[in-house]
Amino acid sequence: MNPKVTAVEPMDSYILRLTFENNDVRVFDVSPFLEKGIFQELKDKNYFRQVSVAFGGVQWPHEQDFSKDTLYVLSAPFK
Repeated sequence: MNPKVTAVEPMDSYILRLTFENNDVRVFDVSPFLEKGIFQELKDKNYFRQVSVAFGGVQWPHEQDFSKDTLYVLSAPFK
């Protein structure tokens, strides 16, 4: 089972800096998802910055979300 997200920070180039409950800090690139359906709204940088932690993953006000599993598996260690 993958750890839950405890903090999220939106960064440049549609990157999320994530802190997980096991203290891992990782980065997740949202850009591959920006042309897909509901995620197109995230292209608006002001809206992208409204990300928050929810249910162990992250979400935006109009309910776009990524689960903790997707975030952990598809992210890379923060350097």
